[in-house]
Amino acid sequence: MEYLRIQGPNRLQGSVVPQGAKNEAYQVLAASLLADDVVEIHNVPDILDLRRFTRILEGLGCRIEHPDTHTYRIDPSGITPDFLATPEYARLGGSIRGSLMLLGPLLRRFEEIRVPAPGGDKIGRRRPDVHFEGLSKLGVETRIERNWYVIRRTGRLRGAFIYLPEPSVTGTANVMMAAAHAEGTTTIYNAACEPYIQQLGRMLQQMGVSIDGLGTNHIVIEGTQQFGGVTHHCQPDMLEIGSFIGLAALTDSDITIKGIDHEALGIIPQTFERLGIHLEKGKDFLRIPPQGIYTIRPSYTGGIPTIYDAPWPGFTPDLLSIILVTAIQAQGNLLVHQKMFESRLFFVDNLIDMGAQVILCDPHRAVVMGLARNAPLHGIKMRSPDIRAGAALLIAALAAEGESVIYNIEQIDRGYERLDEKIRALGGRIERLKEE
Repeated sequence: MEYLRIQGPNRLQGSVVPQGAKNEAYQVLAASLLADDVVEIHNVPDILDLRRFTRILEGLGCRIEHPDTHTYRIDPSGITPDFLATPEYARLGGSIRGSLMLLGPLLRRFEEIRVPAPGGDKIGRRRPDVHFEGLSKLGVETRIERNWYVIRRTGRLRGAFIYLPEPSVTGTANVMMAAAHAEGTTTIYNAACEPYIQQLGRMLQQMGVSIDGLGTNHIVIEGTQQFGGVTHHCQPDMLEIGSFIGLAALTDSDITIKGIDHEALGIIPQTFERLGIHLEKGKDFLRIPPQGIYTIRPSYTGGIPTIYDAPWPGFTPDLLSIILVTAIQAQGNLLVHQKMFESRLFFVDNLIDMGAQVILCDPHRAVVMGLARNAPLHGIKMRSPDIRAGAALLIAALAAEGESVIYNIEQIDRGYERLDEKIRALGGRIERLKEE
């Protein structure tokens, strides 16, 4: 097992190019299974979760070529269901959340699909109900066999009006991919409208699917049985961009993030600006200059401000961990309200051990009392509990005095491509070592 050793504090300088979007890559790689011809996808991040997902695609019979590390050329013409009965499929599918993305596209080819109960971050209950309720409206029967989800169709799927119980990104994507090959018209209401969904929709449109309403919560799809090959480019990962904004601010560094699509970032930049962070925006870049002391903007009534997560175009829950750690050295107080997952804030115990002033009110709320750089954090040994909390702990370690060690860094590697190397290129004192 590997771990990270960080010597702090670090003040970094330079530029960084964000990886492709992890959450988008899952969806468009899965959508390639619909195609009748070769699909080429560019800017796919080279991360652990997607390597596991790619192995599943290969096991199913996809021929995958890599003209370069971040380009996938996928020929799905040789897909068979045999791999779905193997122990390797059970192991790989059970280790990642993205295995659920197989359901919608594989229903085009097979009458029955088995997916192991998915793994991923341990951040609280993440029920698959949205997936199954949406698919059932299209004519799919679902049953649970121990740790397996089994879905079956009789005949071709049929379009329907579907009101999703919540605007789940992966649930919306699954229903969209199933509706793409269903007979007739499917209307999805209360759909997610994140950039990932918009990108998936554009890819399906290139394949020949008629889709209206992308970017809204009301999506209308006309099914087809002809899916052409396409070339698709993944957007920059807004979660990595947000992580570097927080990293630059907390460490008082000077970092420029290149290749930015500002529109696809939504309210992420202005949410960090609520912490008093100054951002310099160019046509396709974002510079975070040295901040010194940044002051949290109080609410208009003078009370402690709250930053909370919400479906797009609200603030993404994946960056609340980064917001929280960034607020540690701000001037002022902040309430962080994690509404969607009940286990995502437990990592703050590590921050408290480092010297942060944080009160965990309950599983969903934490109050941060900013230190305003009057007291430094100090290094400790800790474990990464999930992808984003791991990144937040790494940011704290880079700002802390002395040595920090982070174990279980596989969690970070699941969502960030060579993050330690990028930080080292900016001047960070960070090493990746192996446990003896």
